[in-house]
Amino acid sequence: MTEEVTEFPHKAVKRVVIAGGGTAGWMAAAAISRMLGRVLDITLIESEEIGTVGVGEATIPTLVTFHRLLEINEQEFMAATQATIKLGISFENWKDRDHRYIHSFGVTGQDHWMANFVHFWMRGREEGLASRYEDYCVELRAAEENKFAHLPRKGMNYAYHMDASLYAKFLRRFSEGYGAKRVEGKIVEVNQDDASGYITSLKLADGNVIEGDLFIDCTGFRALLIGKTLNVGFTDWSHWLLNDSALATQTTAVRDAVPYTRAIAGNAGWQWRIPLQHRVGNGIVYCSRYISDDEAKQEFLGSLEGEVIKDPWPIRFRPGQRQKCWSKNVVALGLAGSFIEPLESTTIHLIQRGITRLLNCFPHVITPEIVNEYNARLDTELQHVRDFVVLHYCVTNRRDNAYWRTVGSMELPPSLRQRIELFRETGNVFPVPTELFAENSWIQVMMGQGITPRQHHPIAEVMSFDELRQFLDSIRASTANTVRQIPAHMDYLRSYCPADKPF
Repeated sequence: MTEEVTEFPHKAVKRVVIAGGGTAGWMAAAAISRMLGRVLDITLIESEEIGTVGVGEATIPTLVTFHRLLEINEQEFMAATQATIKLGISFENWKDRDHRYIHSFGVTGQDHWMANFVHFWMRGREEGLASRYEDYCVELRAAEENKFAHLPRKGMNYAYHMDASLYAKFLRRFSEGYGAKRVEGKIVEVNQDDASGYITSLKLADGNVIEGDLFIDCTGFRALLIGKTLNVGFTDWSHWLLNDSALATQTTAVRDAVPYTRAIAGNAGWQWRIPLQHRVGNGIVYCSRYISDDEAKQEFLGSLEGEVIKDPWPIRFRPGQRQKCWSKNVVALGLAGSFIEPLESTTIHLIQRGITRLLNCFPHVITPEIVNEYNARLDTELQHVRDFVVLHYCVTNRRDNAYWRTVGSMELPPSLRQRIELFRETGNVFPVPTELFAENSWIQVMMGQGITPRQHHPIAEVMSFDELRQFLDSIRASTANTVRQIPAHMDYLRSYCPADKPF
C-alpha cells in the first residue's frame, strides 16, 4: 500500500523520538545513535509502569552481523546477557509424534551453480552412497553433539540465546554512550499537525512534552502511534497462523545448555525451550479455539524441567502485519508493526531489518517516495517469513486431533503453495533475492517435515559412480573431522564469556 499524497512538511529530520523501550526500542536507539548520533538528537521514552512481552530470547545469525556493524564486543554482550550459542532449532513432534529434525544455520554439502547439493545427495541415496543429509553440515552435526567453537574464516554460522531484559539494559548503556537520552514517563497524549497529520510531540503523565521530527513506535501490541493515532490498519493472518495465545516462564537449569532451541509440537500448538547460561526460557504457543487456557497451562507446567522461577505470564496476540509500517513521520518496529509467532526466532530479526532499512534510506526530509520504498521492501520480507513459518504447519503427517487436521489441510498462500509443489516435483528451491531464509533452510525444513522430491537435477548424473562416491565421502569426512575437533559448547563458553553473575 502506498502512502497517500498529502501535504508533506518539508522539514529536516533532526530529532528522533522512540516511543517505548524493550528490545525494539533499545535496538533502534543503539543503531541510530551509533551511526547517526553525531547529527541527530535521539530520545527514548519508556515507563517502568508498562511491562514488556519479555520473550524473544532466541535469535538468528543476522544478529551477529548487526552487532558487528555496531562494533559491539561479543564477549561483553554474551557475558552481560547470560547468552549461549544457537546453531539451529530442533523440531520435535512436527512431522509425526516422536520424530525430530534440526533446521540448522549452516550450509549443507557443496552446491553446483546449476543445482543445490541436495540433488547430488538424492542421487547418492539412490545409488546407496549417501548417508543422512544431516551428515554433510558442520553446524547441524555440532548441534547434535552439543559442540561449538569459533572457526577460522567465520567457518561456523551461529546465533544467540539471551536474556531479553538484560539485552535491553545492555543496549541502553551502549546507546547512552553515543548520546541517546532516556526519558522516564507514560505517554498520555499524542499531538499532531493539523494540516499534515504528522505527529509533532508526545505529552507525558508528568506534563513533560517531547517534540520530534521522526517518531519510532515501539509500543508493542498497543501500537500507540501507528495504530491508535494514525489509524493504520492491520492485515490479519490468523487464517494461516491459528495460534493466538502464549504462556511464558523461566526455570532453573538442570543440565548444561545445548546449542540449539527446542520447538516441541503439542496438542494445539508448540512449546519452546531456550537454554541460557544460568536458566532456561520456556513458553507454550497455542490456539485458544482448540485448547482452553487452563488445559494449555496444565500441559505446559507438566512438561517443564527444573524449578519455576516466575509464575507463567499470559500473552494474547493476533498474527499479521500493519498495512504500512511507515506512515507520515512514524515508523513502527517490533510488535507495533507485525507479529509472526516465534517458531523460527524471527521477531528480533524483523526489528533489526526494520532498523537497517530505515538507516539505509534515512531521510533529510521525509517524502512519499522514501516511505513507499521502505514499506514495499518490508512488506515483501514479512510475507516471506510468514510463508516459511506456515510451512511447518501445513506439511505434516499429524492428524491426531482437530487442530492438526485443520492446519494440515488449510488453504495456503499461493506463494507458499508454489514453493512446496516445485520442491516436491523437482527438488528445486529458487529463493527470492534478499529474503531471509536461504535455499538450504527451505530444503532442511521441507525434507524434515516429510517432503521427498520426486526427481533430481540431471547435473547429478554427470558424475560417474566413483566420482559421486568420492565427492560425498570427502564432504562427510571433512564435516566429521571438523566437528571432532570442536569442544563442548558450555566448556567453550565458560572460558569465552562466563555470565557476569548468576540469575
